[in-house]
Parts: sequence; C-alpha cells; structure tokens
Amino acid sequence: MTDFPTREGSSSPELPDGVRLQKVLAAAGVASRRVVENYITEGRIRVNGEVVTEQGRRIDPEHDLVDVDGTAIQLDVSKRYVMLNKPTGVVSSMKDESGRPDLRRFTEDYEERLYNVGRLDAETSGLLILTNDGDLAHVLAHPSFGVTKVYIAKVEGEVTAQTISKLTKGIELEDGPISADKARLLDTSRGASLVELTLHSGRNRIVRRMLAAVGHPVTELVRRQFGPLHLGALPAGKSRELSKIELGALLTLSRQDSGVAEAPGEQQENE
Repeated sequence: MTDFPTREGSSSPELPDGVRLQKVLAAAGVASRRVVENYITEGRIRVNGEVVTEQGRRIDPEHDLVDVDGTAIQLDVSKRYVMLNKPTGVVSSMKDESGRPDLRRFTEDYEERLYNVGRLDAETSGLLILTNDGDLAHVLAHPSFGVTKVYIAKVEGEVTAQTISKLTKGIELEDGPISADKARLLDTSRGASLVELTLHSGRNRIVRRMLAAVGHPVTELVRRQFGPLHLGALPAGKSRELSKIELGALLTLSRQDSGVAEAPGEQQENE
C-alpha cells in the first residue's frame, strides 16, 4: 500500500464532533454504508495511513486523508477535476493580456472556478488538467515533484536509432544537461518522423529544445499522458470530468509526495 502523510490535528475515534466514516465514504460515492462496513471489517480502509478497525470511527472530512485498497479518496465533493485536450492556438491562461484565445471558453460551463495545472505553450496541444483543487494543483505542478509526461512530436528529418539513444543518454542544453526517461521512434516517412518522449522535467519548452538540439525541429507536438492520466480518444477542444478510477490514481500520486517543499524560482511546465 502507498504510504500517505499524516495530517496534524486530525480527528481521533474519540472525538464526538467528527462524522462517521461510513457516511463520509457513502457521500463520496465510494460505496453504500453497509458495503463500507464490510470494507472496515476486511481492513481495506485507512485514515491518515492507519488501518481502521472500529465500525464507529469518526473523521474530520476537511483534514483527514482516507484511502481504500491503497487508492486515495476525495472526501470534498465540491472539488472538480476536468481533462481537456487543449487545441493549438490557445494559451494556457484563464485571461490572456494580449487578447489571444485562452482557457476561459472551456471552463465557462462549470459552476466552479477552475484553473489549469501546469502549462502547454500555444502551439502544443494535448492533455491539460483543470481543477478547483488548489492543493493538488500545487503539488502536481511543482517542478520538484517530477510527474511523468508523455509527448508525441512530429519532427523534421528522419530520426535514427542513434538519435533516440542520444535523447535517453542525455544532451547538453544552455540551462544544463537533460535526458528523456524514455524515447522511441514511432514512424519515419517523407522526410519527417514521429517520436515519443517520456519526461518528468518541468523546464520551459524542454521537448522542443531537446529535439532541436539533436537536429530535428518540432513541427507538431501533443501531450498524450500526464501522470496516470491518458488522453485516449478525447478530441481536440473537448473536455470531460475524470472518472473515479482516474481521480483516485491522480490523488494517490499527489499524496505520495504532498510534503514537497517550496523551491525558489518555481515554474510550471511549458512544453
């Protein structure tokens, strides 16, 4: 199971002003109260990293962290999580001072005030998360967190196996060395190639700069994956709410390192 952090000042079983765990998890859509009772009996639920054994356990939904079978549960039903396939020509901002197309068109139908997690530059399309969960957004966008992202790039020229090897072994850029976690050639035809890169770096326009450095400038770029989330068949310019499974995976990832310290010069990724 994943080791989640313990929240200071969280409720204990003795506190009378907490809410019964069965009621909280039923409200969160995990299962009915009777099924949750069975989960407790089977030792499948943890609160702040400790297995719950008593049926009458009360918790503070605003502070306690709960997971079922090692998957984090969002107890705050007011939080919303949306996956957007950002099209090219749209800047990753809720209000662009230069008047360029921004993300507001994709959030205006939601009652909550949503913000983007990280950035994609205007000419890059693909997976972008929109949410009103500030804690999760901070952790996932923090450069020290190192969330894995997968990109597909169409580049000029025919990429060789030697070039793919160079991308994973590391190259030197003006702001220091960088290497892809994974790289593979998907296709080569008519003087162009498709390359898949997996990175955890949050450095500015890193995918474009890496491929330009090995002699293959990017002509098209799309982000297909962000952490456990996959873009799938979602069309460009369309959005959808995360499924319970996707949300659980994302929350579990974010809680694994929710103690990341603030770093000077923090920046969000902008590929």
